[in-house]
Amino acid sequence: MADEATRSRNPAGHAGLLDNLLALLSALAVFFESRFALLARDSKAALVQMFALAACLLAAVLLFTFGYIFLIASAVVGLAHLARVSWLWTALAAAGVHFVIALVFLLVARSRMTKPLFRATASELEKDREWLKNLDTTSRPRN
Repeated sequence: MADEATRSRNPAGHAGLLDNLLALLSALAVFFESRFALLARDSKAALVQMFALAACLLAAVLLFTFGYIFLIASAVVGLAHLARVSWLWTALAAAGVHFVIALVFLLVARSRMTKPLFRATASELEKDREWLKNLDTTSRPRN
């Protein structure tokens, strides 16, 4: 008789409400822990990418500044001497080289900006969304 009383309170061997809540909390903790670990790993990769981007932008601004200085110095000396100064062409060439190098750094920085950040996290979240969509369609009873 005692066996029948426990069977009616716990049909089909299911655990009680407290056990189910503890299992749910445990599953949620494991889920969020794995997502936070993934976010931490992606954050480190994003930090390295941001440092590279900042270094390229800093180098481009620095080289642009040098190019501008050489260009202005060349224009001033060129106007002052109007034709007979040989280092004018050297200074103009140096300005041109600085502008080309600055352009290269800007193109590298631009290519770094087009790479998406948090790739692994976004991929996992997309898998989770697909799983939830499939869970909804598979759990419906067919009539």
